[in-house]
Amino acid sequence: MNKRNILLLVVILGLTGFALWSILPLNTKLLGPDGLTLGLDLKGGSQLLYKADLSKKDPSVTDEQAMAAVIEKIQRRVNEYGAVEPTIQRLGGDRILVQLPGVRDISRAIRLIGETGLLYFRERELDGNGKPVLDEDGAPAFQEQAATATGKDGKENELTGRYLKHVGQDFDQYGAPIVTFEWNSEGAHLFEQITERNLNEQLAICVDKKIVSAPVVRAVISRSGQIEGNFTMDEAEDLVNKLNSGALDLPLTIIDQRDVDASLGADSVRKSLLAAGVGLALLLLFMLLYYRFPGLIACLSLAIYGALLLAIFNIFSAQLTLTLPGIAAFILSLGMAVDANVLIFERMKDELRTGRTLGAAVEAGFNRAWTAIRDSNITTFIACIVLFWLGGTFGAFMVRGFALTLFVGVAVSMFTAIVITRTFLRLAVASGRVTSLAAYGVKRD
Repeated sequence: MNKRNILLLVVILGLTGFALWSILPLNTKLLGPDGLTLGLDLKGGSQLLYKADLSKKDPSVTDEQAMAAVIEKIQRRVNEYGAVEPTIQRLGGDRILVQLPGVRDISRAIRLIGETGLLYFRERELDGNGKPVLDEDGAPAFQEQAATATGKDGKENELTGRYLKHVGQDFDQYGAPIVTFEWNSEGAHLFEQITERNLNEQLAICVDKKIVSAPVVRAVISRSGQIEGNFTMDEAEDLVNKLNSGALDLPLTIIDQRDVDASLGADSVRKSLLAAGVGLALLLLFMLLYYRFPGLIACLSLAIYGALLLAIFNIFSAQLTLTLPGIAAFILSLGMAVDANVLIFERMKDELRTGRTLGAAVEAGFNRAWTAIRDSNITTFIACIVLFWLGGTFGAFMVRGFALTLFVGVAVSMFTAIVITRTFLRLAVASGRVTSLAAYGVKRD
């Protein structure tokens, strides 16, 4: 036997063993909590569509830069929230689509993502005589504008969340959640002046124009402080998340929200698996009955193909999200995986009918079928690339899932047909054990 074929056989067995190791047992490697990453349509979750008000952006930045900054901060918030494989995509000029698989509390997600997250302080409002003003309910009234102080550059600056160095979550002496914050050097310089002039006075702490706390300043503070607002654990965690991610550069308005039921996904998976099983059984039966021994080799290659493809999705689950159209593409690629084998086997049969030996027929079959295999797969790759691009441009993420899965499936099918099937056939012919033309689906004249 050719040493090259033996080496290829060792490589194939090694890849197959690694693939099986990475996916078995299925209930833990693929279907367990850390298995395949399922898309929104299979796992369920929340989908939010926002419209950004570009008229409120900084005039010094472009629309693209402003939208990119907002998307980046939304990404940070979502990551801190703990959503697995979120999808955040700009649609058109001013819309942002956010998909959160597995997130069921849609109202909390809306608050976390859409609120600006701007921290600032408001001082007590004084009348003409310098006395504190009370509102109609007798509560202290606070100025509308943010508190300012003289910066290191000598200019009057508002103290806002842009000077924050770090925000964290803690508990007070009674076990209630609080939010702690630490300023950078410029923020500490401003905060020291503001607390000094408000000593023994209330200072309102505001987030997104809402007063969350109005403590009395008991000492001059510079570097750090804390926010007490009768928070729940989730509220404190979300506030920390928003402040750490930074204030959104543009106001967002939610224009559509959907809650996708996970039970639909589970039913879809069951039906898809049933369809895959029926299709695979019919495919294997056809190959065995029509192509005989080469069909058996094709079935073996197809089994290795399936193991390799599942292993790729399992290993790269962070990058490859499986959607319902993706499952459809996976089933379609099963049929396409033997397409190259059909072309090769038909060429082999033609060569055998002309009287060529088995070895020569195998080589001629692969060589003559290669151009057709190459061209057909290249056109499929081009179609997948176009679908993937269009899906991203127009926010059709189900189309992207279909295109990506089909692309990967066709690429793996080329490897199994050209390398695995060819190696097995060469070794079988070299062994001299299967020499009957009937075993290759060719009738004697």
